[in-house]
Amino acid sequence: MMLLIPGDPLRPRRPDEHFAPEASAAREAGLTVAVVDHDALARSDGADRAVAAVPAGDTAVYRGWMLRSEQYGGFVDALARRGVTLRTTVGNYQRAHEFPGWYPALTAVTPRSAWTTGTDRTDFDRARRALDAGPAVLRDHVKSMKHHWDEAAFIPDLGDADAAWKVANRFRQLREDDFVGGFVLREFEDFTSAEVRTWWVAGRCALVGPHPDTPHDRPPQRLDLDWLTPLVGALNLPFVTVDLALRADGAWRVVEVGDGQVSDRPNSVAPSALIAALVGEPG
Repeated sequence: MMLLIPGDPLRPRRPDEHFAPEASAAREAGLTVAVVDHDALARSDGADRAVAAVPAGDTAVYRGWMLRSEQYGGFVDALARRGVTLRTTVGNYQRAHEFPGWYPALTAVTPRSAWTTGTDRTDFDRARRALDAGPAVLRDHVKSMKHHWDEAAFIPDLGDADAAWKVANRFRQLREDDFVGGFVLREFEDFTSAEVRTWWVAGRCALVGPHPDTPHDRPPQRLDLDWLTPLVGALNLPFVTVDLALRADGAWRVVEVGDGQVSDRPNSVAPSALIAALVGEPG
């Protein structure tokens, strides 16, 4: 297996500083490491240039900055022209990376949700009414703006149509060109713990650690995931993260699913532990 890492923008032959520890750990584990140009990947015509330094003829896993699904598709195609196969297909990436792809399989263990395609007010009101009244959390198909909680994430009452739409408009303004897909409304649940990030390889939980936002809040030593394993397995995705939080009634709930290639690793999780998980060693 080959690990693909974004290059440093100023020294493009070297790994980006953020991912350099994982590159070093991968080399120590005997993996080939190659750098790609993330800025070129983000351009519609730059994928072939982005992968010019990737050796031909291997199976690869990417660990890098987030890509839109269409950008990831260009990445896959450009690598294929070099005889390189990404372990995660375009369809699998989109199902893990975008909310509508993973939500149906996890409805029983995640807050009730409704979403739109696009930013039309009529469609937003349809989604809002589908959840009835009460508090909700807003995001798009990929990301929330939880660091702008009061103005662009939390909706105190879905029954107040104009107030809810004001939050949606502010969210759209703040996300700008990064907005993806449409609005997602999630029924508010009272969580009492920091989030736990779990890493899954081929349907098996290979690593458990804190969320990057709270890197020093260690998860419970014994976290029973028997309830979650068949649900993640049913997604049939090669490499994903599943973020969990403890609800006030004592139930663990799924907060988010992400493609593991673009999910951040908190600095309190050793890069060698993530690489070991990727290559199938016990972690």
